[in-house]
Amino acid sequence: MKDTVISFNNVSKIYKLYSSTRRRLLGIFFKKISYKKKNAVDNISFEIQRGDSVALFGKNGAGKSTVLKMITGVAFPTSGEIKVNGRVSALLELTSGFDLEFTGRENIYLKGHILGLKDSEIKALEDTIVEFSELNDYIDQPVRTYSSGMKARLGFAINVNIKPEILIVDEALSVGDAAFRKKCQTKINEIIHKDNVTLLFVTHQTAVAEEFCKRGIVMKNGKIVFDGEVHEASEFYKKMK
Repeated sequence: MKDTVISFNNVSKIYKLYSSTRRRLLGIFFKKISYKKKNAVDNISFEIQRGDSVALFGKNGAGKSTVLKMITGVAFPTSGEIKVNGRVSALLELTSGFDLEFTGRENIYLKGHILGLKDSEIKALEDTIVEFSELNDYIDQPVRTYSSGMKARLGFAINVNIKPEILIVDEALSVGDAAFRKKCQTKINEIIHKDNVTLLFVTHQTAVAEEFCKRGIVMKNGKIVFDGEVHEASEFYKKMK
């Protein structure tokens, strides 16, 4: 019997929208400051089992990013319960967590520590990460000298090689040239099937999602409107546009 690695139980996330930065600041101290409520996620429930591959579809503003933020602990639900069981590697903002004054190699250790790895574990993965990134001699140069593409390559190389138990991908496969994108796709396929990693893949590209995933969840206005086989979810999403 499979283990449940991600569980949402009647989860809602409400954001307070203020008319200005000043009013937002005042709202921290004074409850009477007026604001609008935005139901980013509206009472959703679902479970993902270990080894599952799930695509999350939805237009901009559907609530997908908020779901990811709550899974990774960047945001917290207003109500409901979330359980996550396993090491999460999130390919969301690939360059987040980098120190621009550190070299690429030093940032491998920095991000490794942020992800909860010990020095010995990072050391064992260092050569693999450097090789995968294809940064060559640039790996020992300050990250501030990197192009955005180079930083994204390094971020991707770190996140897919740290032996995650739960891998979250948010349109990260657009990184680099066509050859590197193909390499990234191959790597994701490898860790899904070889290492039994749980995949949550967020994209507007239904064809790419169908390549990786077996299940699809469609969101609209903060609610889940479809949850089923990925090809059926893709068709539902296409007709919803």
